[in-house]
Amino acid sequence: MKAKPIKTLFNISLILGVALILVWLLITQPTTDKNALSTMTVDELALKKHVEKLSIDFYPRNHLELENLNKTAAYIKHHFKNAGANVEIQNFDASGKTYKNVIAVLGKGKGRKLIVGAHYDSSGLTHGADDNASGVAGLIELAYLLAKYPIDREIELVAYTLEEPPYFRTQYMGSYVHAEKMNKENQVIEGMISLEMIGYFSEETNSQDYPSPLLNIFYPSVGNFITVVGSLDQLNFTKAIKTGMKGATNLPVYSINAPESLPGIDFSDHGNYWLFGMNAVMISDTAFYRNHEYHQVTDTADRLDYQKMTKVVIAVFEAMKRI
Repeated sequence: MKAKPIKTLFNISLILGVALILVWLLITQPTTDKNALSTMTVDELALKKHVEKLSIDFYPRNHLELENLNKTAAYIKHHFKNAGANVEIQNFDASGKTYKNVIAVLGKGKGRKLIVGAHYDSSGLTHGADDNASGVAGLIELAYLLAKYPIDREIELVAYTLEEPPYFRTQYMGSYVHAEKMNKENQVIEGMISLEMIGYFSEETNSQDYPSPLLNIFYPSVGNFITVVGSLDQLNFTKAIKTGMKGATNLPVYSINAPESLPGIDFSDHGNYWLFGMNAVMISDTAFYRNHEYHQVTDTADRLDYQKMTKVVIAVFEAMKRI
């Protein structure tokens, strides 16, 4: 009489185990494939100088501080030009003010375009060192790498404004304006990579949080890795970027593909490219799931790990070469 309940319990456990494995395979896309170790170098002092410039000299960078936003745009434009890129300014209006996307074009006309972007505005009175001066610093140093070591495709590096509230998830986001233009012009886009908070890392136990307890089973509890984030219909592009980054340095690289309803999955500029049916992923240190000074005045330049940031930039560069 006892055998039947035991068998039933076994069957339920088996079904749950198989379901868990399938979820793990879908969400994390485990793979042994990886890139070769890169010989590229990025100057961590240069990254730090960019972050300090934006988070200290151009503080604050919220939507009301047009003068500081324009100074930031001019700074980015200077470095894009200094790297040898063709630079364009995309002006657009919001609430009676004119804002600017700064665009660097390299390898014009060479095949399917790859876009890499980062927003340069910050939220409220936060210094915005990790969010998102870190992403902009990475974008600038990526421009120098791409100019020195060209890859055989057209690259568009875009520094966006108005990613933060009150314009987040509106048509006034700089990335929405850019994605809409790409769509209207019927441009053939290989994909888009959003650099969103790439500077905060920790070796402390339990320094990494997740939006769902289930993810604690699949991912590390120590926040010393970088993540490639995509939606459930971005499996192939996410995996391509992940495998291109993995092995390029010794920085651990993980990926997640999940519904957009999972908090954080679409919390950056990549989400606007999804609206127009384009491939897009976010490269992130996982933001507030690790960096608890997110959107606080204490998001400052001294808290970032610039050595690990160099590895993120190198890994993204190598993924762009390989894709």
